[in-house]
Amino acid sequence: MQAPVLTPDAASIARAAAILKDGGLVAMPTETVYGLAADAANADAVARLYAAKGRPAFNPLIAHCASPDAAFSQGKFSDLARKLAGAFWPGPLTFVVDAVDATTVCALARAGLDTLALRVPAHPAARALLEAFGGPLVAPSANPSGRISPTRAEHVASDLGDRIDLILDGGPCTEGIESTVIDARGPSPVLLRQGSVLPEDIEKVWPGLYSGGDGDKPTSPGQLLRHYAPKAKLRLNAGRPEPGEAFLGFGPVEATLNLSPSGDLVEAAANLFAMMRTLDRSHTRIAVAPIPPEGLGAAINDRLARAARQD
Repeated sequence: MQAPVLTPDAASIARAAAILKDGGLVAMPTETVYGLAADAANADAVARLYAAKGRPAFNPLIAHCASPDAAFSQGKFSDLARKLAGAFWPGPLTFVVDAVDATTVCALARAGLDTLALRVPAHPAARALLEAFGGPLVAPSANPSGRISPTRAEHVASDLGDRIDLILDGGPCTEGIESTVIDARGPSPVLLRQGSVLPEDIEKVWPGLYSGGDGDKPTSPGQLLRHYAPKAKLRLNAGRPEPGEAFLGFGPVEATLNLSPSGDLVEAAANLFAMMRTLDRSHTRIAVAPIPPEGLGAAINDRLARAARQD
């Protein structure tokens, strides 16, 4: 049976919260991508989420909380980590921290680790659902594991509509790529995943940021080496398409679809996954124009490199 798609008003938020409390799965909009929500404390619900996505259980999940205080009750945040959270929460920044002994995020959601990933989303529908539910919700992207992330409710319905219980349609995601993830356990923050919170902005609040992480042994979501992948083969940094290729452009170029004709990286990030999906439906090969590496372009290039990887 196909999951109903509802506008997130008071009645549908209450319905979604009830489904989650009963161990069900609900797709919710966030400012980054649509997330597939389950009760973080319910191992059976989390197991159903892994099964719906076809996600490897060694890949931990982000627990979403309604407020910074709710997140601080789940993990151990240093003073500097709290300062950084104060600067960017609610918003697209995820912290990997040590779990407190009394965390309600189950071991399965943490992939058996003593750490957990926490975020306070900014999207009003996500916040309303978290407040109505009254506890942390794990919410990885609402798509089959490793495939293109969903930025519209119709993407979720197409990918997972027959495997979940409800979809809240909050419109297109404004950011369009997943949250920035940092490891906040040490004296300096470690960048585990690029996102729309830029490294230079983190540095202004907590200096000393450096890159790290292991794609074979992920401590947070988004570290798998092949991820965000279409079925079509991607060719990156292409000046022009070859015969038989669709062309995903950037800037003032002729293209099948263009991430941003004006060269705006914010617009490109918001369009990335939706346009990849559109081209993937009708082509087996996609050439992608070069994306400048500065600012948000680093996060876009990270997603493209993982999507293009052949394993």
